[in-house]
Formats: sequence, C-alpha cells, structure tokens
Amino acid sequence: MRKYELMTIFPLDEEKSKKATEEVRNTLTSFGAEIEEEKLFGDRDLTYEVNKEKRGRFILFTLKLNPGKITEIDKAFKIQTNLLKYLFVKLEEK
Repeated sequence: MRKYELMTIFPLDEEKSKKATEEVRNTLTSFGAEIEEEKLFGDRDLTYEVNKEKRGRFILFTLKLNPGKITEIDKAFKIQTNLLKYLFVKLEEK
C-alpha cells in the first residue's frame, strides 16, 4: 500500500457536494483504500469553466491505497456526475 493525496473539486451546491463527497468516500473504501485524513480547502474560483461551474469546493483526501486499484477508481470517478475534477498524487516515503 502506498500513500496518496487525492484533490477533488465538487460543485458549490451543498446537497450535491455532500452527496458527491460521500460517493467518493464509498468508492475509495470499496476499492480497499484507507482514508487517513479529509481536509476542506474551501471554495475557490476555477481556472476554466467545468460543467458550467465557475467555482468549486476543494477537498483533499490523504489515503493509503494499492497502486493497482487507481485505474479502477479512475473509471468509477469518471461516471460520477457531481465530481468536477480530481487528481491523485503519490506521496514520497521519507
């Protein structure tokens, strides 16, 4: 298991944001990820419009995950309508 950071961007609508965050948590845990931390980065302007949204709610997940599962999680994230953007970053072990 490797350590990753997952930056996600959700719509500002409170209901959509909560639903999408829960979907992301459920997807990650269903693929065996251990979520260590979830940090709200706040609402920010997007560089460009995504799904007609100009602002988004940024949430950073720190997690441990089997590297082979990332492609499967990527496929699951692509069909989630309330997840605007996401990015996995592998953390280096010290």
